[in-house]
Parts: sequence; structure tokens; C-alpha cells
Amino acid sequence: MLEPYVVTVSSEKGGVGKTTLATNLAIYLKALNEELPVTLFSFDNHFSVDRMFRLGRTLPKGDMLDLLSGTPVEHLLELGEYGVQFIPSSRKLESIASRMNRYDILARALAGSTLKGIVIIDTRPILDIFTQNALFASDRVIVPVKDTPSLENCRNLYDFFEDQGLSKRPLRLLPCLIDSRVHYDGPFKNAYQLLKGYAINRGYRCLEGYIAKSPKVESLNTNPEGKIYPVLTHGRGTNVHFQFAHLARQIFIGAKDEPQRRLDEIRQGLEQQEQTRDENFHTRRDLVLPDCPICGRQLVRHNAMEPASYFYTTSDHQVAGFLDEACFSSLVFRHCYHTQKKISPTDPLVDLFRESALRSYFVLRHADDNPATGAHNLLFYRFDDEGFEISHKSIEYRKNETRFLHKGPSALYRLASQTLFSEDTPIKERFLFIRRINSEFPEEILLDENYARLDAAMQYIGSKLPSNPED
Repeated sequence: MLEPYVVTVSSEKGGVGKTTLATNLAIYLKALNEELPVTLFSFDNHFSVDRMFRLGRTLPKGDMLDLLSGTPVEHLLELGEYGVQFIPSSRKLESIASRMNRYDILARALAGSTLKGIVIIDTRPILDIFTQNALFASDRVIVPVKDTPSLENCRNLYDFFEDQGLSKRPLRLLPCLIDSRVHYDGPFKNAYQLLKGYAINRGYRCLEGYIAKSPKVESLNTNPEGKIYPVLTHGRGTNVHFQFAHLARQIFIGAKDEPQRRLDEIRQGLEQQEQTRDENFHTRRDLVLPDCPICGRQLVRHNAMEPASYFYTTSDHQVAGFLDEACFSSLVFRHCYHTQKKISPTDPLVDLFRESALRSYFVLRHADDNPATGAHNLLFYRFDDEGFEISHKSIEYRKNETRFLHKGPSALYRLASQTLFSEDTPIKERFLFIRRINSEFPEEILLDENYARLDAAMQYIGSKLPSNPED
């Protein structure tokens, strides 16, 4: 087995034996084949995994919080007792719960790792974002059920798979903590047969066999040493030993016979996304005008980009490019603040504008010409990061102007003519959208995730612009 086969143990009902199942399954799999890499994660914070597998008093390299925060799997793995690898649990997972808004974070981390063999994930008794991440990455989901309420809770797990468009084939129920002393009259002779019958009647698939309730096994968690002992070493005389051995063989055979791993699908999807992302980037880059429309300086070259502080695009995405910071600042001070003198880049006002521009969007659009004076006008808007209008003003522009002893096309006209005109004809329904960007890496704005945010902001702000430019 070259790629990791992910087994998640999950139930929304507490006290069904999830952690006992996950930890002992790992040990039995390792005993079944010593060459098989077995790795165990736990999203629960009771630290049973750490107590069972930690060797000596070595300090952890990190924990599950670090894994979900981007630290590579290989930097966190520890070799534990019985040859099982593990990543320690974390008490601080809740600190990132609100930021985890995707189900594929864990899958991406595992798909990008060098893990082999079988990965077992112990989950919390709740269908939270951490459990959902584990389910999304799974080749096999073992759902322990011990009674009718825990069986009813299975519906939510099935619904999650359906909502995500995932096959429900990985889901398997396993009756656990079954009291073999209880017998019934009628078609179901014991609790195992009853639960399995109910499960099949609801359309659920079950693993072969069950895990019995055993006082001997329950006692393995309580001892003067404060350790947790596995069934394999301290419960060989119980039926549970044979039941775990049978379960481990089912999982081992299922992993060996599975032709396609879930993480293979994830990895292929990521590779396709990366290819699409690169294609989108180069398509946008090819459409970008190479020169600053105000000063004419070449900003986009074949294999490199000059520093630029502003990105612009028209609302119809027909024209896009970058602006030199000094050019745009000078234009704003000249036409919005009516500063006649040339502004130095070191002027405190420029620093103030540069800092505030990081939290602003700028919009330039045509306004109706003034019939009395024949003047041509543009409207210049400024919005904050939330899309609320900060200010707007009407700007009169001329094709030529005399400034600083130089006569020629005005900066405002050069910008407008290349973006808001087509063959010298104003495009009334088009507006220009401008955003301050990372000047050291201006091409970052062309990446899918950044461009999508920019486009969403442009669509939202565009919907708030008055249909009548004079409003």
C-alpha cells in the first residue's frame, strides 16, 4: 500500500467506545503486519492517545493544532509504543474552530504529506468542523453504536456525506459495548442482532461482528501507573481480543483491496486546481496592459514585473493593468484635493494617503457633460473595505493642460482614455475600479483567490453606484 488509507472512528453519541476502538485498532493492525505504517490522530482532548503511546517523558514536537495551522505532518509525527506513530492531542483546537470554514483542510495536509500505510482518526462526540474534516478525508468510517439513540445519530453522518456529494460507501456501523448476557425472545436473540437488524432496516451497512462489553477491558484504563493498557497485551483471555483481531483483519484487507484512495482523489483535485489556477493567472497576466497609462512607464515585462502599487480593471474586465504609485497619488491630489504644486513622495500627506488607501477602493466613471460650459466630467468615488462610500466628487477633465511648464495630455485624460473610452467614444456603462496592492509582488492580485475577492468587491460596489451618474 503506497498511499495512506484513512480510517475515521466517529459517532455523535458519547460513551460508545470511540477512543478504545481507535487506539486498539491501531495496535492490532500493527501486530497484524509489523511492516505496515500505522498512524493515529485524535481530535478529542482527553489525551488517551498520548497516555497510551508516548515513550518516556519526551516533549512533543507539536500537536493537532499545529497540523491544522499548516505545519507539515512530518514535522509533528512521533513514534510511540507498539510501533504506532501519532500526533499529540491539543486543548486549544477551539481557538481555530471559527477560522476553519472548509472541510478539506485536513485532507489537503494529509495529501501533501509522505504518510504511508493506514491512518486512524479519533473524533469528538459532535459533528463539528474537526469531525467533518476527518470524514471528508476518509476511506472508511467506523461508526460505533451501542444502543438505539446512538443508532439514530448516524443519520447526521450520512447527511454530511450526501450534502458534500460524497459516496456513502465508506460508512460502516459497528455494534460496540454489547452486553452478551442480555437475550431477547423473538427474531432478535441479543442486542447485537437487534442493532444490526435496525441498522440494515434503515439502509446502513455494518462491519462483520461486534465489540463486546467487558469489565476486564474497562479496567485497563485505571491502574496505579496512570497508563492505558491495550487489549492485545492485557486482554488476551477475553472475547474482545478475538473481536478486535477480526476487526483489524477486515480493515487491513479492505485497505489492501481498495483500488482508489480518497487522498488520491484529493491530490488529483489539488493538482487540477493548481493547473487551473496557473492557467487563470497567465490568462489574466496576458490581458494586462504593460505600461502605466498615466506616465507610460513599462511595468509588465516578459518574465518580471516592476514595482507597482495600484491595480485597475474596468467593470467589464476588458481592460486591466497597474499604476505607478506616484502617478496615482499625484492625480488624486491634483484633481480631488486641488493641490497645484508637485507633491514630493516624502510629503507626510502622501504617507497618510498611502496608508489609508490600503483600506479603500477607488472608482472612476463618466458623468454627463455640462451643457452650459461644454466641460467633460468624471465622477471619482472612494469606498472603504466594507463597501461603504466615503466620498465622491465630480472632476472636470481636459485633453490637454499646461502644468509645471509642460503642455500635453493631462494625467486624468490619459488614464480615462485608455480605460473608459473605446475608439475615442466614452463607454457610459463602464467604470474603472482601482485597488492598492502589494507593491513588491503586484502580480499576486492576479491569483484566483485574490482576484475573486477583488471582483466580489467590484460587483458589490458596482451595484451601489447610482444608475444616473449625476445622482
